[in-house]
Amino acid sequence: MTGTGVSKPSLSLTAFLTDGALARLCGELEALVGQPISLRDECGHRIEPADGSRAWRVVEDDLPKPDDTSFPLVVDGQTIGSITLGRGERPLEADAADRLARALRLIAATASELCTDVLELRHRVVALEVLYRLSSLLTSGASLQEVLEVTLDAALEALELDAGSIMLLPKDADGLPSGDDEAELQLVASRGLSADWLHSPLPLSHDRVFDRRIKQGEVVAVSNLADAPEVLLPERCAAEGVASFLGAGVVFQDRLEGLIRLYGRSPRTFSEQDRTLVRSLGQQAGAAINQARLLEMQAEERRIQRQLALATDIQMRMLPRRIPDVPMLDIAARCEPCYELGGDFYDLIQLGRSVGVVIGDVVGKGIGAALLMAAVRSSLRAYVDDVYDLDEVLSRVNNATCRDTKTHEFATIWYGVIDPDARTLTYGSAGHDPPLLARRGREGLEILDLRTRGLVVGVLENQQYERRTVRLHRGDVLVAYTDGLTDVTDFDGKRFGRARLRASLSHMIETHPEATAEQILDHLIWDTRRYAGLAPQRDDETLVVVRVRG
Repeated sequence: MTGTGVSKPSLSLTAFLTDGALARLCGELEALVGQPISLRDECGHRIEPADGSRAWRVVEDDLPKPDDTSFPLVVDGQTIGSITLGRGERPLEADAADRLARALRLIAATASELCTDVLELRHRVVALEVLYRLSSLLTSGASLQEVLEVTLDAALEALELDAGSIMLLPKDADGLPSGDDEAELQLVASRGLSADWLHSPLPLSHDRVFDRRIKQGEVVAVSNLADAPEVLLPERCAAEGVASFLGAGVVFQDRLEGLIRLYGRSPRTFSEQDRTLVRSLGQQAGAAINQARLLEMQAEERRIQRQLALATDIQMRMLPRRIPDVPMLDIAARCEPCYELGGDFYDLIQLGRSVGVVIGDVVGKGIGAALLMAAVRSSLRAYVDDVYDLDEVLSRVNNATCRDTKTHEFATIWYGVIDPDARTLTYGSAGHDPPLLARRGREGLEILDLRTRGLVVGVLENQQYERRTVRLHRGDVLVAYTDGLTDVTDFDGKRFGRARLRASLSHMIETHPEATAEQILDHLIWDTRRYAGLAPQRDDETLVVVRVRG
């Protein structure tokens, strides 16, 4: 887009000269052909070789004559200088003069091409310097705002512009805000712009046409905001003192993250190198935003992990710290969550000379299951101290859980009380897998299922739970477990199952009749691990083993 009365930063041939070779070449050609040949800057001043710290100098009082022929050196649409051919005392023949003009034109074109390459290289160096500065800031832990402020400063400095801003889209935005409202854009960096301009809800262009072109991958350049038909309020631009505009997207992996908007105080024509540079800076800013957000996510992840570690520690402390010391009983227990936090639990409660054995499984896994587990365990602990009948304990736990949960949140519980004096086990279940009781009978080893009727806790209030009692004998082994143990699968997806658990328990007792509760527990867990192989653990696994010793 162009406008009237536009200008651009002046480029000069002197900005590209190093050792004065081009001036010396002109001197050598002049001596060779006997015609005045000189190198001149954009103002027509002669550039000649010189001795000293700089290999060339500008002779400001030596200007071209009106009848000299000029061969311009053009970079980025600007004439930065020229090679001029004057009239010598002995004019060349027409053919020789034509050949000399062609040669000088080729030299000027070659010099222009080299200077263009140098200018492009300088822009790339600027972009690399900005990338290095952004990377250094990110590795030093700088905030996203600091990173984008450096990006904006670098863009204004490199492009010799006067003001600008960087606006970000909301993190989950699919595109630009609709209509002429900027309220959804987040200002993160600005330079040289008033608060009224920055916080105005009005965009620069009608129906955000500039922003929409940027979203499509364009770099929008407006030479003169005063006469550009797309500008919404030219008088607003004049009041702010901005006359030209260069805008590009802050982009990461083809996703528009925001907008970089740069302004000049005077009209200006933007070159292709300007557009390329601001596009590159926008892409680097997009990468910096992504990197900064990754760092923020990592920091948040570390915070969450610290909280999870603390919660895991608290949950593990909720399990019994020591096994109750009951002379006739050998007890072992273990709980292995699938994740940091789990929904399985067990408890061993000293009830005078008796001991209560509890095992439970809350639906689900992770934090939600862990919180519900803590509530169920605390409720059960509260009632066992005041209520003797365990079926009534389960009923009260169920009612308390129903008041605090939704219909899809529930838990299974098995609760048994061992009386060592009477050698009895009284037990009840709230939808839990029945424990196994292994004992030797007249026909050898038998394994009983300790089944009772009772609904899971947390679904329906005022439930009745069945209570049963079984006598215990020396050598009996009680195995209470959660379904994570029997639901272990092999690589073909086949469950370990209850039958294999019974077989594993039977094998251990037959081959090691005097095995301790800990040895039996280790054997059962080892059998499930061997069955699963390298398959990952998919559920919490909890196991309580009690062996009657005397």
